[in-house]
Amino acid sequence: MTSNTALDTAKLGTTDLEITRVGFGTWAVAGGDWRWGWGATDDAESIAAIRHAVESGVNWIDTAAVYGFGHSEELVGKAISAYTDADRPYIFTKVGMVWDPADPHRRAPIRTMKPASVRREVEDSLRRLGVERIDLYQVHWPDTGAAYGEVAGDGGDGTLSPDHTPLEEYWQVMADLKAEGKVRAIALSNHDAGQLAVAEQIAHVEAIQPPFSAINRSAAADIAWAKEHGTGVIVYSPLQSGLLTGTFSAERVAALPSRDWRRSHPDFTSGLAANLRLAEALRPIAVRHGASVTEVAIAWTLAWPGVTGAIVGARTPGQVDGWVKAGSVRLTAQDSAEVATAIRTSGAGAGPASA
Repeated sequence: MTSNTALDTAKLGTTDLEITRVGFGTWAVAGGDWRWGWGATDDAESIAAIRHAVESGVNWIDTAAVYGFGHSEELVGKAISAYTDADRPYIFTKVGMVWDPADPHRRAPIRTMKPASVRREVEDSLRRLGVERIDLYQVHWPDTGAAYGEVAGDGGDGTLSPDHTPLEEYWQVMADLKAEGKVRAIALSNHDAGQLAVAEQIAHVEAIQPPFSAINRSAAADIAWAKEHGTGVIVYSPLQSGLLTGTFSAERVAALPSRDWRRSHPDFTSGLAANLRLAEALRPIAVRHGASVTEVAIAWTLAWPGVTGAIVGARTPGQVDGWVKAGSVRLTAQDSAEVATAIRTSGAGAGPASA
């Protein structure tokens, strides 16, 4: 695609996608009336934010079918309808979390990658997005055959439903979709290094999408695997859902809307004090670079070996302006050492403090 503003770019693994170091994430614009909403949103303002990001040089948008039960993809489709095929950004979306369309709020979406379900989902996503091909199609979570929240890693006992689809089977379906031209490249989100190694035996894992920030560093081993295998890495939640913007406080958390999922999350309750200490430690580094705390937090993830790009959300055009230049912030060895020290002394999060 073409843009009016030049931002730093990097090649996404072995694909032919040259992406800006920051991309627009659409989880937060999906609306407040669903299980993982961020509070009320204004669709017109959300579309304006997406277009402002594109016009500021961002050349990829990351979304998912489950965000707002299809609403996020529909908003992306409306936003990019203003551009020609040559000028529109790359579209990345995800598959594998299926809700009951008759009553989506009754139960959490099921994590399923049954072949027939995947093929229904890709057609639904193409329709909502209004495109003929998805640029990067990502498996959202490993298939457990169970509702989200009933498995290991998201609050459950770790058991797999007898109805789950093996990784080898669903990754072959993803490879088939690429061969058929439905998607341009395929990726795995929230899969660990062991699962990535299994998938790599079926078809090359072209990209991964793990959560990664100065607070949540638990995906460091997965990123190292990707670097070793020529796999692109786009990280999500580099600002840990706003905690690393330098604008949060205990008072602001208490004032979050009742429908905002962050109100009850450990990062914003039991871990809040440590996380705020770490965010404050980024401020002197930001001053030295003439940047914001937000930009430094994102730059820290981009400086991690193997990371190609970072997904950052925004609900207004003004929020885009706060992070769009983060890819040009170059942290020094001294900066990185200061962040590592702050991670250790603050007690924030988990994972290695440095690469």
